[in-house]
Amino acid sequence: MTFDTSLTLSGPLRKPRQMLADQEYGGHTSIHDDEMAEKLGFQAGPIEGPTHFSQFDPLLVQIWGQAWFERGCISSHFKNMVVEGEEVRAFVETPKGGETSLRAWAEKADGTPVLEATASLGPDHGETLLEARRAKLTPPGPLVILEDLEVGMKGAKDEHVRMDADQHMGALYPFSLTQKLAAITEPSPWYADAATSPWGRAIIPTEMVSVLAEYSNREAGFPTRGPAVGLFADLEIRMLNGPLFVGEDYLLRREVAAIAESKRTESYWVRTRIFDKSGETQVAEVMLNHAVVKNSFENYDELRAAREA
Repeated sequence: MTFDTSLTLSGPLRKPRQMLADQEYGGHTSIHDDEMAEKLGFQAGPIEGPTHFSQFDPLLVQIWGQAWFERGCISSHFKNMVVEGEEVRAFVETPKGGETSLRAWAEKADGTPVLEATASLGPDHGETLLEARRAKLTPPGPLVILEDLEVGMKGAKDEHVRMDADQHMGALYPFSLTQKLAAITEPSPWYADAATSPWGRAIIPTEMVSVLAEYSNREAGFPTRGPAVGLFADLEIRMLNGPLFVGEDYLLRREVAAIAESKRTESYWVRTRIFDKSGETQVAEVMLNHAVVKNSFENYDELRAAREA
């Protein structure tokens, strides 16, 4: 679908559900736990950023049809946290002529920005939002939590993953796909009923692709120091030969794409390539900026001062 002039499509206000209150990693609760979030100065445990991606799928299917799940890419920077009970609306600018890259964003009901993004259809995605953001990164100072990490470092081994409908996705994601579909903001029969899917199989929703990609991330063995609390600051999900299917075996390969810091966080960007089970054909790619909160690491200021001395 194309338009003579650029228009803006918007979805309904939705109240996304918080499903990570019981998330655990490194032996402690995460920022999605209300008590932990409040200790770090946040209002409450935020809803995981990828949850908002579901609100874009109907808009982008309206523009590009089923190709969105086959060759689509959403590239997003998360700007403000959302807690359960708050309403969120998604917006997408429509393409003019043959445009394959669009501006997208989400806002709370009061207009507070939630995320900014580009949505594009491959194979030519142009420069995505996160490619532009990474190009502007400056070298970090002497790091503490990530001091043993290097750009180009690869995961320790190939990781084998799958997502069955009723499979519990582990301590990082303490729920199943079936449980997620009972709470998802934008349900689709394609996610559960193979008979209705254009591909003859149930597909993994866009917001659950990061769950598949992070399911086995401990196997990567990246040398980060802890315990410390992290959050998603930026996330790009890119389909190359999609969609991803429920109950299908996949192979993951990871590498560190960038290392940076802000006033409050040290962060590392990880590129996760998703292949078919043979490891020969890449079907998707996830770029995730793990931002680790500095003041969640014990004695961070003292250790940083010593490195800067």
